[in-house]
Amino acid sequence: MPRLRSLSSVDLIKALETFGFEVVGQKGSHIKLARYTVLQKQVLIIPNNKSLPKGITKAIYNQVSRFVSQAELQGFFYNE
Repeated sequence: MPRLRSLSSVDLIKALETFGFEVVGQKGSHIKLARYTVLQKQVLIIPNNKSLPKGITKAIYNQVSRFVSQAELQGFFYNE
């Protein structure tokens, strides 16, 4: 069974940029990323931490999976 990886916010942002998200702002310790499509604006909020707890990483995975297929995300968020 694959295990959730330990990620930093920098690693997570770099990965999300490959899916078309871009940093649009920061307020305090949270970074706002957005991706624009023809029909909608897709927004994610990522905490700016050196190491993200597993629960937050899982919550971000669930949010991103609304916009990007889980097959594409699986390799980045989970160990094989």
